[in-house]
Amino acid sequence: MSGKHSKGGFDKRIGTGLLIAFAVFTLAVKFIDVRAIGPEGSKVGFASLNGAVSKALGTSSAWFAVAEGIGYTALLVCAGFALQGLFQLITRRSLKKVDPGILALGGLYAVTLALYFVFNVIPINYRPVLIEGALEPSYPSSHTMLAIVVFVSAAIERQKHSNKSGLSFTGIVCVILTILCVAARVLSGVHWITDIIGAVILAAALLEFYLEGRESLEKKLKG
Repeated sequence: MSGKHSKGGFDKRIGTGLLIAFAVFTLAVKFIDVRAIGPEGSKVGFASLNGAVSKALGTSSAWFAVAEGIGYTALLVCAGFALQGLFQLITRRSLKKVDPGILALGGLYAVTLALYFVFNVIPINYRPVLIEGALEPSYPSSHTMLAIVVFVSAAIERQKHSNKSGLSFTGIVCVILTILCVAARVLSGVHWITDIIGAVILAAALLEFYLEGRESLEKKLKG
């Protein structure tokens, strides 16, 4: 993420560029080198790349469990911020008096959830393994997207309320959890590598717009 959020247009261009990159990559996954290499003859783009990585890594129930646990942790972080926002709304009796960071997080979480449902309704491809005997939409990796969005935004919020330079202890933990979740999702073998790449690009775009929205709310509420 850039550090120049005082110039709104600059960051909007970054966010827009990332969204365009995600759209182009998604189209590429949908139409380039598409072959039936998945279970039950399911097709996937970049078949040579995805097939090679999937074959090399195999599957791991241990890494799958790690990713699942971190995913639940991310949901708890979301719940914590939601409760904090609700408490501020009740005690301060005005939405305008809720911390702008909390409001921006609410918008970020809502968009992330909406995208999760969109890609479940309009699947780009299916997992390289069956989940409970059934095909499941695989692109982009929702665990990867959730981990990056939630933990990175939590680290940013913690840093905004800290007077110390550099990452706080909470920020360091968030970074570690983000990296661990992405790695675990790759090593678990329940996603194609392009699912992970797409999720990283999309999460980065969402975080850029969140940072832009957060700054805009701060200026609006202070004004």
